[in-house]
Amino acid sequence: MTAAADRSTKRRAVVAVAVVVAVVAVFVVRLVSIQIVQADTLNAESSDKLSASTTIDGLRGDIVGDDGTVLATTVLRYDITTSPQSVSDVERTADDGTVTTVTPQMAAGEIAAILGTSADEVYASLTGDPTSNFAYVARNVDVDTFRAIRDLDLWWLYYSSNQKRSYPNGAVAGSVVGFMDTDGQGVAGVEQMQNTCLTGTDGTETYERSGEGVAIPGTTKTTVQAKPGGTAVLTIDSDLQWFSQQALLERIQETGAAWGTVVVQEVKTGKLLAVADYPSVDPNNVDATPDADRGSIAFQAPFEPGSTFKALTAASILDAGAATVATQVEAPYIFTDANGASTRDSSYHDGPLRLTFAGVMQESSNTGFGMLGELLSSEQRYDYMEKFHMTTPSEVGFPAESGGILSPWQDWDDQTNLTTTFGQGVSNTAIQIASLYQTLGNGGVRLPVQLIEGCRQADGTMTEVPDATGEQIVPSSVSTDVVNMLETVVTGGYAKTSLEIPGYRVAAKTGTAQMSDGSGAYGSSYITSVAGLAPADDPQYVVSVTIAKPVTIESALAAAPVFQKIMSQVLKENRVLPSTVPGPDLPTTY
Repeated sequence: MTAAADRSTKRRAVVAVAVVVAVVAVFVVRLVSIQIVQADTLNAESSDKLSASTTIDGLRGDIVGDDGTVLATTVLRYDITTSPQSVSDVERTADDGTVTTVTPQMAAGEIAAILGTSADEVYASLTGDPTSNFAYVARNVDVDTFRAIRDLDLWWLYYSSNQKRSYPNGAVAGSVVGFMDTDGQGVAGVEQMQNTCLTGTDGTETYERSGEGVAIPGTTKTTVQAKPGGTAVLTIDSDLQWFSQQALLERIQETGAAWGTVVVQEVKTGKLLAVADYPSVDPNNVDATPDADRGSIAFQAPFEPGSTFKALTAASILDAGAATVATQVEAPYIFTDANGASTRDSSYHDGPLRLTFAGVMQESSNTGFGMLGELLSSEQRYDYMEKFHMTTPSEVGFPAESGGILSPWQDWDDQTNLTTTFGQGVSNTAIQIASLYQTLGNGGVRLPVQLIEGCRQADGTMTEVPDATGEQIVPSSVSTDVVNMLETVVTGGYAKTSLEIPGYRVAAKTGTAQMSDGSGAYGSSYITSVAGLAPADDPQYVVSVTIAKPVTIESALAAAPVFQKIMSQVLKENRVLPSTVPGPDLPTTY
């Protein structure tokens, strides 16, 4: 080899080495760039392509009664899905090491046995479209079914959970508890008013996907824990609620009535222990109840209370100093006031009745109350109605709650001015009437009406506790006088035998009010009611009963037996001691 050729060979070798070195350097630089400089960015891009995330629903909290009885709860239901293109044989290893091959046909039979359906149907869902990445195998199965299918260990099955609201007591307190819409939002009752308390906080979980976009088993990780909602604790006594609804239903069926309510309230706290409505919605099957019957009549449907309202008129007159319990009245059968407005007593009597104020209450004389009502101006009586909260909704804040119907006193015509003295020409809810009697039974101190104890958090703390500050409406001497007058209704009124409770002093007022015919006039139907307190010597509980449009009995005797039955149950359930002091012997006639 010549020297020139040797030099040429060396040059080519040097060039080749240089090229190799350059290429290697390029790869090294690129590798450094990928693994170090761009690592975070590329990993993120890779993660975005191969990872996915799903939301973990925060469970909605429970609604419970005062004793912890669950009135509404959330249960989990599961959807089971598959990727048909991934469905294949599965190798199953037994405890003794034996390996068995499970074909898709065999797996379909196992799944079908758990679901209670046919193997052909399941197999069709597994393999119906072999090119698909998604197909439902079963939807909304319960937790036991989910676990049984999961334990088959079929890697190409996937699971997702859904919340379902359940109401263990059905229609018991259904109108109060309320229900939810298809989007999981509370739209009635406590479900709506406590939606913020009950709503949970969602979490997040991630999983890795294959190139076909199918979740890779075993890669799921929870990145943000879901948190359940709080527990809405009600003042409702679930046993008493059930008892009240049963007693109301039985009486409505006996009398052929259209609807009714029962309200039980604790005098010393203002807490509602039972709010019974008929009809009542079953939140488990809302569609089975007509739209008009899905709310709470006690909160939302004002009615003319009739004579149960006379307790307010009496308290107003006594507080204003316009009369005393012993004030004498000659009550005619028909009374016409100075402006020409007139009314009559419910029962005919020849000649005026010589009654004391207590006797006017005992006889429930409309003419007597019309005469006594003249002792106050329209403005004075309206002001007392406002003081007793007869013109505003209660503190409960129940959805669509009514505040009653009462025109300003300046708009009253002469007939309204007269009829409002005995509970017509004014409409109130059953909740408002119960609150009136709570005030009179509590020494004239009105307590906020309370349905919700508060929102109990996961750590046991109670938030959203309502204000329980009372308000003195009338002096205790006035409220005591009214309660004593109401006691004469039970000891000597026409409904005596249907109101008395052996061993206890009871103070109550019956009421029978004509109902509107829908065109602004009174029709032929009646609302019958009883509201009262026991024991009268130290009132502990209010029971208010309303029965509308009874057919077989059109007087307050339609409602009185329900009052007697429920008040007796309340006193017995709460172990209230019988009365030991006799009631006052108030003169009712002269």
